Amino acid sequence: MHRLTLAVEGGPPQATPRQADDGWACSLRLMAMPRDTNQYGTIFGGVILSAIDQAAFVEARKHGLHRWVTASVDRVEFRQPVHVGDLVTCLTRTIRKGTSSVTVEVRVEAERYERGETVRVTEAQLTMVAIGPDGRPVPMTSPPTAHLPPAAAP
Repeated sequence: MHRLTLAVEGGPPQATPRQADDGWACSLRLMAMPRDTNQYGTIFGGVILSAIDQAAFVEARKHGLHRWVTASVDRVEFRQPVHVGDLVTCLTRTIRKGTSSVTVEVRVEAERYERGETVRVTEAQLTMVAIGPDGRPVPMTSPPTAHLPPAAAP
């Protein structure tokens, strides 16, 4: 099981997160830790895929307080490795809105620990669907469906 150091949008200000005029927003940040590495000393691709999924959820939730599920993920090509100590940033923007779904573009960057340079790691498009308690799609404009299960409620 991977335990990541995460910072979700709305946390304390960071050095590099940005909201650009082109709609990109920092939705998730994580520090690449030794426990996240493979035998080659780079971060497992699955760790990055999980971060992409979480960042897409953060973006989708801006469109309604619903249970959001991932319906699809397009092709993901890793262009650069992520090393221990790198600060990984997931930037997101909504590129399409439907009745009950949104298409979210996620761009993953890594700020190199030793040099401070930022490199593009990968990008993906995810379709996120708002669902009701019965698991069926609901319009994003419907009343909130995001309720915590009883065990998770405060």
